[in-house]
Amino acid sequence: MKPPISGIFLAQTTASPPMRHLLHTCRALTAMLALAIPLATARAAPAEVQLTPQDTLVLQRVAAYLNSIHTMTARFSQLAGNGARSAGEMYISRPGRMRFEYDKPSPITLIADTFYVYYWDKEIHQVQQVGLKSTPAWFFLRDPINFNADSVVTGFQRLDNEVHVTVVERARPDEGSLTMVFTENPLQLRQWTVVDQQGKTTTVSLSGLQYGVALDPKLFQYNDPLARTLKEN
Repeated sequence: MKPPISGIFLAQTTASPPMRHLLHTCRALTAMLALAIPLATARAAPAEVQLTPQDTLVLQRVAAYLNSIHTMTARFSQLAGNGARSAGEMYISRPGRMRFEYDKPSPITLIADTFYVYYWDKEIHQVQQVGLKSTPAWFFLRDPINFNADSVVTGFQRLDNEVHVTVVERARPDEGSLTMVFTENPLQLRQWTVVDQQGKTTTVSLSGLQYGVALDPKLFQYNDPLARTLKEN
């Protein structure tokens, strides 16, 4: 079973005819492939949550933590709103680069290369390309991350040793929300949930996080295998 696009890569675009066929065949399995659905009717910007001075200090600490990440690797497990589960390896190189490598037998790889996100299905040799800035991944991959400038904080909770922060893009408030869960001591990203325009959710949980790892730049490059084959021939 092929996993949906990871929740952090939710985007809106117009698919080509072959890709629309691919999306149709996958739709029953996915919670996040909203690639051919028109944008929702514009609504008023959501209200910002009221933060106490202590909450503001914690949020500043969260932003500093995220901005301190230059490279990171982790195992991820993904739960779609329809109950579909998948897992794999995640690689981040800020700013702008991310890779989700799904465990076999899934043929899916997701790559962000500072400009685009590629949803690559190696089994049928098809790729969907969307602008990185139109996806929730951009929140993590931009530099610097600034909650006040970039997003509206619509939810903030401190529960036991966890901090829950919900944001929407200030420039695109209708395109869904992103909720991040951090452990507070030590401060560490553990999970995120994306809710799309239709209310569908995808939750990604992280484990085994490692920081400052030397990563091969080729991890974040999509090379069309068909083009390479034609060039070799």
